[in-house]
Amino acid sequence: MLQIKCTGSPHSIGLQHGKTASLEISRSITFYASLFLKLSKLDWPAVTQLALKYQPYLSENWPQYVSEMEGVAEGAGVKYEDILALNVRTEIAFGAFSDGCTALSWKGESGSVLAQNWDWNNDQLPNMVCLKIKKEDRLSIEMITEAGIIGKIGLNSKGVGCTLNALKAKGVSFTSLPCHLALRTVMESSSRAAAISTLEASGVASSCHILVADATGGTGLECTNEDIVKLEMNADGIVTHTNHMIVQHKETVIEAEDWLPDTRFRLERIGELLDGVKEKGVSVETVERLLLDEKVGCGASICRSETEVKGSLATLFSIVMDLEAKTAKVSMGRPVAPVEKLILSP
Repeated sequence: MLQIKCTGSPHSIGLQHGKTASLEISRSITFYASLFLKLSKLDWPAVTQLALKYQPYLSENWPQYVSEMEGVAEGAGVKYEDILALNVRTEIAFGAFSDGCTALSWKGESGSVLAQNWDWNNDQLPNMVCLKIKKEDRLSIEMITEAGIIGKIGLNSKGVGCTLNALKAKGVSFTSLPCHLALRTVMESSSRAAAISTLEASGVASSCHILVADATGGTGLECTNEDIVKLEMNADGIVTHTNHMIVQHKETVIEAEDWLPDTRFRLERIGELLDGVKEKGVSVETVERLLLDEKVGCGASICRSETEVKGSLATLFSIVMDLEAKTAKVSMGRPVAPVEKLILSP
């Protein structure tokens, strides 16, 4: 797996990302151009024009991310709007994409763990990269992301981490943070509380669930373009989430009904598995084993296998973060048969 080390100013960080991952970025653009055409009937020029609707808001409020994306484009030898489109792909898709994931955080006496199986189209696995950033303020960030996308799933040197679950509700905002950039702000935060404050102030442009955690525990944030609703830890210090809303939103928020048939099964299943081990206490090893689960319900499992249908979902990576130690163990591919293992240690 390509590992990219970036340091310095936002533009410099982007330039190093783009130069090192130019092949993977080119392939990622090709992948999404094909997917948008198939699922949203949009050709790539139309996609990039939609992406540019975010430019006024981002330029005014998040110029550091614009500078970094400009650097990625320059380094990769592509247009800025190509990189912007990758970073706002969730918003442009208007719910046409169906990435299905299982995430959990668990705070106990022996530690605080944040974990996820991230499920997506297997064709994108070769374009996943490990992005390692050291900012000018000395904060370090390490994440697993798709080449060209500057925020996804990982943690920072303060022990603040995040995961992402797709949700589907109508509407997007062009004056709030796109969800992948929202993830980046979490990894630039000094604490779980600070990360939540940032997102509540900015808003999130589309529907998604962001699980934010640090050594003090985790908070789920169910985001739509209209509101952000918190999902707090239960009595056992646990938060779990899959791909449907489980807290009450504004009446005007309209969710797509069970667009991923297995989402409720996976949420129930991860709850059952946690009930079976919670007396032993939290550990990275225990949570790693939970994410190997292949019990099938409604056509899928927590450790998801690709079906015979081309473009079907599969688990592309599994990540388990120890937020007290500020490290993460990553298995690329399905964790029952990983193609590669690596350690994140920002």
